[in-house]
Amino acid sequence: MSRRRLAVQLYIGGSYAGKRKAVNKRYENASWLSSYNGNLLLDWKSTWLKNTHLVIEGWEYWIKESIHSTEIDKIRQQYKLLFQELLEEEAKREETVILIMLEIGKGIVPINETDRKLRDVAGWIQQDAAEAAKEVFYVWHGLEKRLK
Repeated sequence: MSRRRLAVQLYIGGSYAGKRKAVNKRYENASWLSSYNGNLLLDWKSTWLKNTHLVIEGWEYWIKESIHSTEIDKIRQQYKLLFQELLEEEAKREETVILIMLEIGKGIVPINETDRKLRDVAGWIQQDAAEAAKEVFYVWHGLEKRLK
């Protein structure tokens, strides 16, 4: 008898909105990959322990690192390929991939050029993540709203 297959989940919201708390409440048994802890995005496979879900957070740091050295179109394509790879690995393991992404900007255009580029690229990557995810949740003040 196979376990019920879960699909990619995306949690998005502002800083300190309760995204981590919502994920921890729903997924107690998880491996965490976080740029906030100095983890590299490329290490996601080795971080993902057997029989656990995978939570990935801190995307804005990884994106910001890449915008200094890579063309925007290439960055977006790299992340689309990563989302596809995550979906494939999730299906093999029959465990859920949970993406936690910081909503940047809320329509406010930053003065700094690098910050503007980060806001734009992060927004496009978040759109691609939402498309790849089976479920998308917006978290605000600790409240979750399912968008997809």
